[in-house]
Amino acid sequence: MKRFTGLLVLALSSMPLMAQQYPAKPIRIVVGFAPGGGTDIVSRIIGQKMTESWGQPVLVDNRAGATGTIGADIVAKAAPDGYTLLMGHVNSHGIAPNLFKKLPYDAERDFSMVAYVGYVPNVFVIHPSIPAQSVKELIALAKAKPGTLNYASSGVGSTQHLAGELFSLLAGVNIVHVPYKGSGPAVIDLIAGHVSMNFDTMPPVLPHVKSGRLRALALTTPKRSPQMPNVPTMIEVGLKGFDMTNWYGVMAPAKTSRDTVMKLNAEINRIVMLPDAKSKLEEAGTQLDPMSPEQFATFLHSEIAKYAKLVKAANVTLD
Repeated sequence: MKRFTGLLVLALSSMPLMAQQYPAKPIRIVVGFAPGGGTDIVSRIIGQKMTESWGQPVLVDNRAGATGTIGADIVAKAAPDGYTLLMGHVNSHGIAPNLFKKLPYDAERDFSMVAYVGYVPNVFVIHPSIPAQSVKELIALAKAKPGTLNYASSGVGSTQHLAGELFSLLAGVNIVHVPYKGSGPAVIDLIAGHVSMNFDTMPPVLPHVKSGRLRALALTTPKRSPQMPNVPTMIEVGLKGFDMTNWYGVMAPAKTSRDTVMKLNAEINRIVMLPDAKSKLEEAGTQLDPMSPEQFATFLHSEIAKYAKLVKAANVTLD
């Protein structure tokens, strides 16, 4: 009996230690987009640093499709143990709730907000073969040849799609939407000249703008970016009210323990401020803005409300 009591005491006393041992196995970060896009790039930078500091592999799992909602649904239905995470995105959590009538998850209720990473401006880029050096010239070209210019996006309902719809609305032009399964393949086809333009995030297009394979005409944010200081905003070129950004934030399934959420929050907030990681993220165009889980949840709620108004104003519908 004494031996049994001793074992019981030992087991109970070790429970706090076991709880502190997270992570005890590999962690998966689900990315709802194809490799090569902004969400993928940011996830890999953070995942690599988590692997180095925690000694457990942190693997990026790309589950592209349906504007990031396929990946989000996988995480929403995963065990809330901290080993399956989502790199949440404005597409899957800010826009999709306002577009999809039968979204398989609730963007707020089915997730635990872990850590907001930051945002990236969308860049209005065109293929160099398009004879336009400015937004004004592009608008004139589009009006002269309605329906002949097209733009790629990472999918129906993405910020790229909405940016194109908003551009069409504010500029009074007719351009054709060509959806892809992520930024990666969209940018590849844009570089190849299969599509005319894109309103993509900075990470996948910035290197190609620097190399001259793409031409940047404007940013979709109210302020200019330090990474592209000479590129004007859409508002500056005359399209008033044009404000659209892509944001990234780590999420876990609902009911993930508070201790696990806070440990992840502290680690991710630490990583994004490490000099080398911060440099890589900023070089990719990410404007960092670490938050607490509660601040992230409040931010998400406001984003859903913001895009509800935009979707209605742009009259974007999904069949």
